[in-house]
Amino acid sequence: MSRLVLKFGGTSVADIDRIRNVARHVQREYKAGHDVAVVVSAMAGKTNELVAWCKDAAPMHDAREYDAIVSSGENVTAGLLAIVLQNMGISARSWQGWQLPLYTTNAHGSARITDLNGSELVKRFRERKEVAVIAGFQGVHKETNRITTLGRGGSDTSAVAIAAAIEADRCDIYTDVDGVYTTDPRVVPKARRLDKVAFEEMLELASLGAKVLQVRSVELGMVHKVKIFVRSSFDKPEDIDPHGMPPGTLICDEEDIVEQQVVTGIAFSKDEAQISIRNVEDKPGIAAAIFGPLADSSVNVDMIVQNVSADGKTTDLTFTVPAADYQRSMDVIQKSKDAIGFQRVDGATDVAKVSVIGIGMRSHAGVAARAFKALAERNINIRAITTSEIKFSVLIDAAYTELAVRTLHSLYGLDQA
Repeated sequence: MSRLVLKFGGTSVADIDRIRNVARHVQREYKAGHDVAVVVSAMAGKTNELVAWCKDAAPMHDAREYDAIVSSGENVTAGLLAIVLQNMGISARSWQGWQLPLYTTNAHGSARITDLNGSELVKRFRERKEVAVIAGFQGVHKETNRITTLGRGGSDTSAVAIAAAIEADRCDIYTDVDGVYTTDPRVVPKARRLDKVAFEEMLELASLGAKVLQVRSVELGMVHKVKIFVRSSFDKPEDIDPHGMPPGTLICDEEDIVEQQVVTGIAFSKDEAQISIRNVEDKPGIAAAIFGPLADSSVNVDMIVQNVSADGKTTDLTFTVPAADYQRSMDVIQKSKDAIGFQRVDGATDVAKVSVIGIGMRSHAGVAARAFKALAERNINIRAITTSEIKFSVLIDAAYTELAVRTLHSLYGLDQA
């Protein structure tokens, strides 16, 4: 017997029929003798509807009331699933975030988990063999006693946190895909599902464009050593052996992966904008004058490239920001013109970031150089480059994104079964 956390996203609980399908997945694990906690998202489209209602009520609204409203979608799903499970003869009850309680910071709309005690859930497993059906995405701030939310995709984070709190053997993330792929199969039909991915690799994949998991859920899994299993909720529940491992991708410690590939996957993001500040005096404090105001405006700067002129007196500084923050970033820079002292600022939103990820890069030289050569042979110009121990990213024109991804996917042998 194991202790499992099962998390189901919005498409998996989109209507009553799909909630019944989820209940059959829960029933399978319950009948196999496992302790089961289920974390659910709101029904597909419901959170967007609630957000739209908030904006319609008042464009500038109280963030505390916003959280009270948008968190209600998960409450509905949790209650409905509990009712369906009870109707199937399974002991179950729904839990809201404040009832656990799952404590968070006071940053409404993007709160971070500060504490979660799973002792009551464990007690009910032992005494009642009760399935816990938990509303994801939500918590409570201890001092103000106000409902908080964890940001979009926050149900993944809820699930991993609960798995850590109850010392679960595994956290299964049920979604509309059957695992993590070497890249987006819609771009590269030969993309393969990965059997295992190391936490560090998944962190990079999630932060660089792969949308399978929220980044913070992977961080939590790595810190607390919670194994995360990404699998499809659309597999027939009755066709799955509850004692075996169905198709999916296990996210685990690097030590649990016997054969490490040099490159694990290719991620890409078109949600990028490039800003270039021209002819800035090359002296101490300039970088702080540029990036300090951007940080104060909560803009995340990613790739940074600096070019110094031949005489060493001036420099051009290029960096990227999320496309959604582009105009705000340009406004911040213009307001700081006197402090920065630039001659002009250029920008572009028709760019994309393509990233190559793999723990095997630590012990293999020349991995990035091969990519640069292959892209050059396809006449793909690289605007900027960043590297780390297990990944490198290139900024290119958005029109060449798919070609670049296919080229790199083949280059590193990821097409091969």
